Amino acid sequence: MRNVEEAAVRLVDAIKASEEYQDYLREREKVKRFPKLTEQIDAYRHFNFELQSSDEVAFEKIDQMEQEYSDFRSEPMVEDFLQAELAFCRMMQKINRWITETLDFE
Repeated sequence: MRNVEEAAVRLVDAIKASEEYQDYLREREKVKRFPKLTEQIDAYRHFNFELQSSDEVAFEKIDQMEQEYSDFRSEPMVEDFLQAELAFCRMMQKINRWITETLDFE
């Protein structure tokens, strides 16, 4: 177990040093300076999560989201943060997928 723990520490260190994580932290700090903007981003992310977690595709809700948040998404600070967060999440998904696929786990 010790070898696995040491490897996990090295993996976390590599993730922390990655461009994706550093970009995410930088953009997150910019947004945190504006509490109202942070609240709007959180509401947007929650709405987006609810849509993605739904068992059915609700085109009306997707349209509603696009209309409600189009001006919001055009804000450069918001877009930069969301893009950095997405890049970091995709990197983490790729790592998780690689680990899962590499192991013989059913």
